[in-house]
Amino acid sequence: MKQYVVDVFTETVFGGNPTAVCLMEEWLPDAVMLQIAQENHLSETAFVRKQDGRYGLRWFTVVREIPLCGHAALGAAYVVLRFCEPGAEAVSFDTMGGTLTIRRQGNRCGMKIPGWPLTEVPVTDEMEAAIGIRPAAAYLGRDLLCVMASEEDVRRAAPDRERVKALPGLLLNLTAAARGYDCVVRSFAPKLAVDEDPACGSGQCHAFAYWAQVTGKRAFCGWQASRRGGTVYGRMEPDGICLSGTSALFSEAEIYPEGK
Repeated sequence: MKQYVVDVFTETVFGGNPTAVCLMEEWLPDAVMLQIAQENHLSETAFVRKQDGRYGLRWFTVVREIPLCGHAALGAAYVVLRFCEPGAEAVSFDTMGGTLTIRRQGNRCGMKIPGWPLTEVPVTDEMEAAIGIRPAAAYLGRDLLCVMASEEDVRRAAPDRERVKALPGLLLNLTAAARGYDCVVRSFAPKLAVDEDPACGSGQCHAFAYWAQVTGKRAFCGWQASRRGGTVYGRMEPDGICLSGTSALFSEAEIYPEGK
C-alpha cells in the first residue's frame, strides 16, 4: 500500500504539521488502520480509497478515528491532486461528516468547513493553572479558545497536560494578536494523545472566528507558534470558513500492513 508523508501549512519540509496519507484499494479493518496510525505516530494518518470514481477519506489519531482533520484533509488532497488526479482542479471526499471538496488555490489547497460558533465563558482558576498564565478571555466552540494578553504569553505558555485534560472542549487553543500576522496560535490536544499540535487548522479556525468578531476583518493569516511553526490562511464566509495552506512532500513509501 502506497503511503506519503506530507508536511502541511508549510512551503518546506520539517515545518508545518506532518500527516501520513495512505492510498488504499479496499478499506482495512478499523483496528488495522488504528495500528498503522500508531506505527506512524503522527497526530493523524489519513486513509484514502477510490471507488466508482469517488474518493472516501478517513482519519485516525493514535487513539481513535475522528470525523474531521483540517491539515490531514489538505494533505490528502495534495497527494490526490499531485499523484492521482494531476489535471484536476479539485477533489471531493466522502467523509464521516459528509462531502468535503478541496480545491487548488495557486500553490495552496483550500477547503470550506462549517466552523464552530463561539460562546464566551468565564475565565477560571483551572484555566490559569492548566496554562500557567491567566487568559484575558475564554470562548468555547468545539475547542476551548483562550485569548491571551500578548503574543509573548502564547509563546511562553507551558500547559500542564493532565490539567488541560480536565478543561472543557476537545483541544485547548491559545491566541493573541501577532507581529507580522493577524494572530498567533498554539494548540494542545492531550485528550487525543497529542501534547501540542504542530500546526492546527481547526485551532486556527477557532481563532479566526474570534478575531473576525473583534476586528471585523474577513481574511486572516495566522502563525502557529509551535516548535515546527506553520502558516494558515482563512477567509470568513456566511456559511463557514475557507481554510487553506501550502504543503511539502517529505516521503513516498510502500507499507505492508500484513508484513512481507
